[in-house]
Amino acid sequence: MSLQGRSVGIIEMNPHQITVAVSTVCVTLTLYLTIQLLKDHLRSWKKPKEQKAIVVIILMAPIYAVVSFVGLVDLLGSTTFVTFLESIKECYEALVMAKFLALLYTYLNISISKNIVPDEIKGREIHHSFPMTLFQPHTARLNHNTLKLLKYWTWQFVVIRPVCSILMIALQLLDAYPGWVSWTFTIILNVSVSLALYSLVVFFHVFAKELAPHQPLAKFLCVKGIVFFCFWQGVVLQILVEMGIIKSHHFWLSVEHVEEAYQNALVIFEMVLFTIFQKYAYTAAPYKGEAVSGAPDKKRD
Repeated sequence: MSLQGRSVGIIEMNPHQITVAVSTVCVTLTLYLTIQLLKDHLRSWKKPKEQKAIVVIILMAPIYAVVSFVGLVDLLGSTTFVTFLESIKECYEALVMAKFLALLYTYLNISISKNIVPDEIKGREIHHSFPMTLFQPHTARLNHNTLKLLKYWTWQFVVIRPVCSILMIALQLLDAYPGWVSWTFTIILNVSVSLALYSLVVFFHVFAKELAPHQPLAKFLCVKGIVFFCFWQGVVLQILVEMGIIKSHHFWLSVEHVEEAYQNALVIFEMVLFTIFQKYAYTAAPYKGEAVSGAPDKKRD
């Protein structure tokens, strides 16, 4: 086919076909970059405890991209099916939050279950900010109990996210899912994910010096960016629908379908950017120079 013929073919494509075509390229690129990063870690598999957590974390971007692509292609799928797809990636993000905290514990040689807290970090001050000061003192001392509290604040999201997903699917199957229920779940999940991310921010602040060699900010931004940014992006799109800014111009598409298409297309594109950033934040370079240890890493929480 000539170049002119290809140009005419592209021009004749409708917006949905163009979106699917571009999304296909983005998903392919996300998968390629992720596989390259995974291969780098597998070739330098020196610290299984750390690298297993890293593998779980870097798989979040392609899972988001693939699930969003399926939702985009099957635009007219049932609402329950769409919710199920969303639940897959959102439950996985809960797992990522837990693995990310476990990775930080591994870096710091901390184990909550075994009551292992290095003496040099005990007694440090933890400064809480509003609105947490309504429930916690402004200043607290670091010890086993405060570390356990930070862990619980992260793990509550790991529990609440799947429970909410199951309830949402069940209510839709029972045809009992009005708009106010959707917003109730949105508020609950917003509070839950905000508390989990807040605990990680506090953890970073307290252990900034010890975590510095491990590029903690870049690693944190990858997790926070995907979890928090995508969540609020969805909330903004819902608000735009309620305000009438996002509309459907086709009788066979509801405005909810249009909103989902926007969300899926944006997530697919954004995952390419996050995958590129992950190659820097979760690089395998630090493990390439490590001496191979004959014994496996000690298990930590």
